[in-house]
Amino acid sequence: MAGKKRLSAPSERLSRSGARLSEVGASESESGPRLPGADAELVCASGDLADGGDGIRFEVERDGKIVPAFAIRHGGRVYAYLNRCAHIAMELDWKPGKFLDAEGEYLICSTHGALYAPESGACRGGPCRGAALSRLDALEAGGKVYIRKG
Repeated sequence: MAGKKRLSAPSERLSRSGARLSEVGASESESGPRLPGADAELVCASGDLADGGDGIRFEVERDGKIVPAFAIRHGGRVYAYLNRCAHIAMELDWKPGKFLDAEGEYLICSTHGALYAPESGACRGGPCRGAALSRLDALEAGGKVYIRKG
């Protein structure tokens, strides 16, 4: 699966990003935000996600299976979802990292044209009526983007 990161190898991901395993700690302190705890997995550096730009593909474990996922930045915030159209279980991006429509307004399924709101994953048009993408709990701390496990 070219262009994807697999979150099941934390030491590999952390060493590529320049972070150390010991950097994964608590959530908040008097000195400011601290990195997430052991229930979070590193996805990428914050700077890897430009507002309205390409997303980052990675993999997560769900129900004992490794499944594709992605993170994007929209409106200054990071959002992450399983990379699976709610209409038919196909990956959304037509090219690795290409999740947004030409205007950068909606997430779009390259196969069916289903449109989703980046901030909620809710269907906004196309054959996905009433459905939504499966959202992942993304957080940003210490210049890095994380996904909470589970």
